[in-house]
Amino acid sequence: MTTDTDATARAAELLKAHRASIDRLDAILVYTLGERFKHTQDVGRLKALHDLPPSDPAREAQQIARLEALAREADLDPAFAKKFLAFVIAEVIQHHKQISGET
Repeated sequence: MTTDTDATARAAELLKAHRASIDRLDAILVYTLGERFKHTQDVGRLKALHDLPPSDPAREAQQIARLEALAREADLDPAFAKKFLAFVIAEVIQHHKQISGET
């Protein structure tokens, strides 16, 4: 016969395992974003060097549509994915503006 104490102990172990997975995934997200921003900084330098605009609305629209499709495949809310990418793109554009001396 299991007791409430046993059930609570099992729940605590499951919670600990889930939190460990979440912590690993958070680290992956941070390092992935770091890598992404390294590449977008390079893009910003190329754009500045060749006098290209910091923003590319056509590319941004393609990326948003692509990310929404990926989100659906990953069982993630596409609206959340779109908001997340919009935030990232806004940061990238700010970096590009800084690199080009616009801000």
